[in-house]
Amino acid sequence: MITREQAVTLFKKYNESESLYHHALSVEAVMREAASRYGEDVEYWGIVGFLHDIDWEKFPEEHCKKAPELLAEIDTPEDMVHAICSHGYGLVTDVKPERMMEKMLFTVDELTGLITATALMRPEKMKGISVKSIKKKWKDKSFAAGVNREVISQGCEMLGMDTADVIQLAIDGMTKVAPELGLWPEEA
Repeated sequence: MITREQAVTLFKKYNESESLYHHALSVEAVMREAASRYGEDVEYWGIVGFLHDIDWEKFPEEHCKKAPELLAEIDTPEDMVHAICSHGYGLVTDVKPERMMEKMLFTVDELTGLITATALMRPEKMKGISVKSIKKKWKDKSFAAGVNREVISQGCEMLGMDTADVIQLAIDGMTKVAPELGLWPEEA
């Protein structure tokens, strides 16, 4: 098993963007939340979530295809590599999410973007954000237009979960790291 420290070092070697780092932290937090709720390995799920976009910044045209090579630098276990590559299923790869953890990653990758965009529009940011406020923004296709809502819906279907439940899980996970993401209101 690789450590989170190894994961962070590798991520920062290939990604300099602060917004991409925040996205990695967001997905990691949601994956940790999901693992905790479903009695799975929190550290394992978290590291997969954190590293899922390892190849995005420097190799966007090879996203999910360059990842195995980069992940080999820290001897990432094959099942983690498969999970990371599967989050681009149907978009940039044909590696299908099979396990619950992979399906969760596939689903929450896009969802964290919608939640982040929604939080940035609110003076109170993540504090008190609700499923209702996310669903309202979901319906506005021009809001956070880069977020692929179909992927989120497809992922919820794969998981056999209601969209509202997955949104709440993501909110709960992201709220735990909101100050680190700059998504918590400044206290007066």
